Amino acid sequence: MLGVVRFLYVLALVVWLGEIVFFSFVAAPAIFAVLGAEHAGPVVAAIFPRYYALGAAAASIAAASAAILARRAIARGWWTGAVACLVVGLVATAWAGAVVHPRAQRLRIAAQAAGRTPGDDPDFQRAHHAAVALNAAALVAGVAAVGLSAAGLRQ
Repeated sequence: MLGVVRFLYVLALVVWLGEIVFFSFVAAPAIFAVLGAEHAGPVVAAIFPRYYALGAAAASIAAASAAILARRAIARGWWTGAVACLVVGLVATAWAGAVVHPRAQRLRIAAQAAGRTPGDDPDFQRAHHAAVALNAAALVAGVAAVGLSAAGLRQ
């Protein structure tokens, strides 16, 4: 049974981190480069609900699996640290998906309806910066969890 939990932990962690890295550093820049900001914004906005849902699900599975592993581990401190990092990353992902993205969507739509570019709207810029910061926090937290759990597995 513990082997299944370890498998789920690793799978969830690589899905979550892979999603963040691929979307942030490959997909989104390519979409904006090809379509330009005016057309890329709606495309990326359509992807975000699924992006955040998948990220939150994967982070939840990783955190739950790590919590189980922490209870069974000799090196509980490493695993407890990994769980804490995963919870931080999960909260960042969930907040971005449930609060920041819907706000940015409303601001983008309002700006476009008024004939303005969303990127020129200070409120939209703040929402975008918040989303980027939360995404970065999730990535850093996930990478820290990888390091902590790797150390825990060595014990």
